[in-house]
Amino acid sequence: MFQPSEETRDRAALEAIQLERLRATIARISAHNTAYRSHLGGVAAGDLTSVDDLRRLPFLTKEQLRDAYPYGMACNGHELILRVHMSSGTTGAPIINPYTAADVGQWREVMARSLVSAGVTAADVMLVTATFGLFTGGFGFQFGADALGTMVIPVGAGRTTLQLQLLRDLRATVIAGIATYPLRMIEVARQEGFDWRSTNLRIGVLGSEPWSDELRARIETEMGIRTYDLIGMTETGGPGMGIECHVRDGIHVWDDHYVPEIVDPSGRVLPDGEPGELVVTTLTRHGLPLVRYRTRDVTRIRSRERCACGRTGVRLDRFHGRTDDVVIFKGVKFYPSQVEQILLRQPGLDHEYQIVLERDTARGDHLVLCVEAGPAFDHATETRLLRELGDRLSLTPEIRPMAVGAIPRPPGKSVRVVDRRERTGAP
Repeated sequence: MFQPSEETRDRAALEAIQLERLRATIARISAHNTAYRSHLGGVAAGDLTSVDDLRRLPFLTKEQLRDAYPYGMACNGHELILRVHMSSGTTGAPIINPYTAADVGQWREVMARSLVSAGVTAADVMLVTATFGLFTGGFGFQFGADALGTMVIPVGAGRTTLQLQLLRDLRATVIAGIATYPLRMIEVARQEGFDWRSTNLRIGVLGSEPWSDELRARIETEMGIRTYDLIGMTETGGPGMGIECHVRDGIHVWDDHYVPEIVDPSGRVLPDGEPGELVVTTLTRHGLPLVRYRTRDVTRIRSRERCACGRTGVRLDRFHGRTDDVVIFKGVKFYPSQVEQILLRQPGLDHEYQIVLERDTARGDHLVLCVEAGPAFDHATETRLLRELGDRLSLTPEIRPMAVGAIPRPPGKSVRVVDRRERTGAP
């Protein structure tokens, strides 16, 4: 463990720390941001007698953070802003997160904890495939590695052939980045005749998007590694909010830094074990503290009991999807990851796919599932695929087999859903 005394506190001690830090967060907001204090209803730090009092406070949404661009919800006060990171802003104004020196130190700490949980040590060499820029990924891995004394190869996204060369020649043992990027590396490795057995690679620290157990199994089998699911987002300060340990019995949340809740669409807090939307309150962020931020990630609280690894923080399930990623087709709701789970169990199908939603006057709403198919994909496999999609998800799509490599590979996260229904102009 990176910080054994902090990671193994008993529940009573942990809740006392959480309450102390929650009060400090409310006091910071009250002192440095009048609008934010008004949003919270003018609550004072002393009004909170337990962490459960969070439930009395309103939610914070992505739209509110966007409307506050650039620094409308900042609470740094007299502390200097040392750096900024931001969300992509692909569906609206970007969200700017200002980092004070305390925030950079906090990020370094939680990322170091996360890397240690995945088995990373000072003896490792880490190839970072995440972007170094306004996106938080690359720098988060760098800060955590610096705290451990781990060597970093800061390649960033793209230039996959070079990444494979450096991975082998510099004897990298850890790969870190977006969850689906190893799929691109696997494709290029096949094209180049690259042998994964010629590398020292043993660990993958991956995140930034939901990825199924089936996709994990394919990455681990092809690359000969063990992977760990890392969570975090720009709004919470970047990757490092939590990660799996070697037991892989849920994602450990560093809940001396973050308080997780699970809510239903109406905002009702759900009991442990029930899936819903993850809500996060930050306890140690200065530049942009979050109180009950609705992340849109779908998961559940798996356990609050001590893990076999010894850590005592709350554990979440791996993320199932996002509330804004749910696809609704003829009244049926499903997540792309559910389709992925079924696809990757079929022989002859590659890992890339796309769900295309269309609408025309003749057929009305129509769902096409584009898949990349090899020689082993036959009529029997297609029949089985359709049957499983029908049985498990109540979907009857048109299956459109394509050559391997035919589905576009954009930089960054894969585009799994293409919705053309509005562009057709049909009602």
